[in-house]
Order: sequence, then structure tokens, then C-alpha cells
Amino acid sequence: MTETDKLRLAIIVGSTRTGRFGPTVADWFTDRAKRRRDLEIDLIDLADTRLPAELTDLGDPLPKPVAALAPRLAAADAFVVVTPEYNGSFPAPLKTAIDWYYQEWHAKPVTFVSYGRESGGQQAVAQLRLVFTELHAVTIGSHVGLPSYWDRFAADGSWPRPSADYEAAVKTTLDQLSWWAYALRAARNNNPYTP
Repeated sequence: MTETDKLRLAIIVGSTRTGRFGPTVADWFTDRAKRRRDLEIDLIDLADTRLPAELTDLGDPLPKPVAALAPRLAAADAFVVVTPEYNGSFPAPLKTAIDWYYQEWHAKPVTFVSYGRESGGQQAVAQLRLVFTELHAVTIGSHVGLPSYWDRFAADGSWPRPSADYEAAVKTTLDQLSWWAYALRAARNNNPYTP
């Protein structure tokens, strides 16, 4: 496989909260994704991007942090959004980050790694599917949900516990995401997408 055949996968850490668990989940998932020969990973932590919370008006110049992130999103062939579930939804900084961009999401597959209480972030994922559909992205069926994630720590503090069987979910999710990413990249190259 050549470098041009590889898919560029942007993994987005959606929580910016102090004491967040998102980087731990993202690092774990990224480690699994890096084991694949078909993926080139770009880990994007929204806490590091410093995107403004207030959106500008149409036609106004983009703030520097927004302009700096745009090419990374545009270069991605696929996205994985790592999100907690807060109060039955996803974090406000994640929605703001999504809303800063439009064409960058078009005709690209998106999936999720969610974590939360007993549902594992299912409500956050359901709402994100609606948001990304409005942006002409394709949300795939498989995703990784981590219910009661605080119980998944091993005694030595590592995560997840060896008995926590998430490997199959990661493999299925990445297999589906790759299939869609290759198909949609070929479609965009043959016929540029216009909404």
C-alpha cells in the first residue's frame, strides 16, 4: 500500500472540560487505529485548538484558530468523534467546533467513540448523527460505546481492563469506516460533491 492509498483519519477529542476522560479514550482508540496499514492518523484535541466560542457572521474573516484547523479537517477522508455524554447530550464546545466548518465535512464518513453512564453515550451519538447529516456527512452504523467507563480501569490504573472486550467493536467500526472512506473519496474524486 502506498502513502497515497492510505486514508487520512481525523480523530477529534470533543470534550474540553477540566479533568476530562476524553484524551484517555482517544489515546486508546488511536493506538488501535495506528495498527492498521490503511490509516494515517491526525489526532485533534479541541482543548488545544482554542476555537472561539462565538461564531462570526458570514463574510467576516475567520479567527486564526479556526483558519488553522480548517486544512486539517479538509484533508481528512474520515472522522472519529470521541465524545462524552453530558446531561443527555454532547459537549457545547464540540457543537461549536462542528459549526465553525461546513464544506470540510461534506461527503465524508463519520463515526463515534462515546462514553458515559449506563448508556455509554448513546444519546450524544444519536444527536450527533442528526447534526452531521445536516452537514452532508455520512454517519456509519457502527460506533464504539463505553458504558460506565469508570468501572473499566484495571487495579494498576490502566485502561481498559483486559476483560473489557472492546477490540471487536473497534475492528468492526474501523472496517466500516474505511470502506465508506474509500468509496466516498473515489466518488468525490470522480464527481466533486455539491450540496
